[in-house]
Amino acid sequence: MQVKIDDHSGYCFGVEFAVKMAEDYLEEDGSLYCLGDIVHNDMEVNRLKELGLKVIDREELKSLKDCKVLIRAHGEPPETYHLAYQNNIELVDASCPVVLKLQNRVKNAFDKIKDEDGQLLIYGKQGHAEVKGLSGQTEGQAVVVMTEEDLQAIDFKKPITLFSQTTKSTKGFYAMKASIEKRAQAENGNLEQFKAHDSICRQVSNREPQLKQFAEEHEVILFVSSPKSSNGKALYSVCKHMNERSYFVANGDDLQVDWLAAAQSVGICGATSTPMWLMEQVANKVQELSQSH
Repeated sequence: MQVKIDDHSGYCFGVEFAVKMAEDYLEEDGSLYCLGDIVHNDMEVNRLKELGLKVIDREELKSLKDCKVLIRAHGEPPETYHLAYQNNIELVDASCPVVLKLQNRVKNAFDKIKDEDGQLLIYGKQGHAEVKGLSGQTEGQAVVVMTEEDLQAIDFKKPITLFSQTTKSTKGFYAMKASIEKRAQAENGNLEQFKAHDSICRQVSNREPQLKQFAEEHEVILFVSSPKSSNGKALYSVCKHMNERSYFVANGDDLQVDWLAAAQSVGICGATSTPMWLMEQVANKVQELSQSH
């Protein structure tokens, strides 16, 4: 049986950078606070906890003083930096450069549109860490949109500027853009006051076409991801659409031997939050099962 791990799967640059930074600080100091899970993968979070990483939430951050706290790849709103300054907290900033650049673009666009009494929209998941950071650049005034229902909160007669969370699907963003254009045209008579910025990270969005090809090349696909990863759910659906024999696993223990029946080629892939060591563990488990049956 041939077992192949997808070359394009695993951590995106931003997550890889954050995890490496955490490992370096833990090796030096033995402990480090992290504001939220460093990555949407329980097994990786637990591995880093064993090295001394302590995951905290925003309420716990308020009570900390004179320590080091890691900011993960998703980025943070300005108030996190203000709080850290007040409490003498040293921030280990692992914000993804792509996210930081977008935060700056959102702030500049908001400052401009505020003078025009307009609205800034973010296509993204309400409550997502990156969206909180982006919304923070707008004094919390950004309108987060994901569905047609969310558009009820918009006054289409005013200027509108649209950005996207970096990890959303390109298809979804352009569908939302089209919906806003349709409503703006109907209520305003023109689109002169609507600006849309495709701010999706191409390292993430390019995985979809790459995964489609990978899923077609193998008889069985094992998609490795934490169930809590929204990116994982989206990419798994791409595999399932292309290859009916695609299965979602959190780790090697989820494997079922009948999935591999008569298969000569097994492809292993994962989300942007899936560490390579976890996909390798699944690959080893496949080899074990194939040799014992």
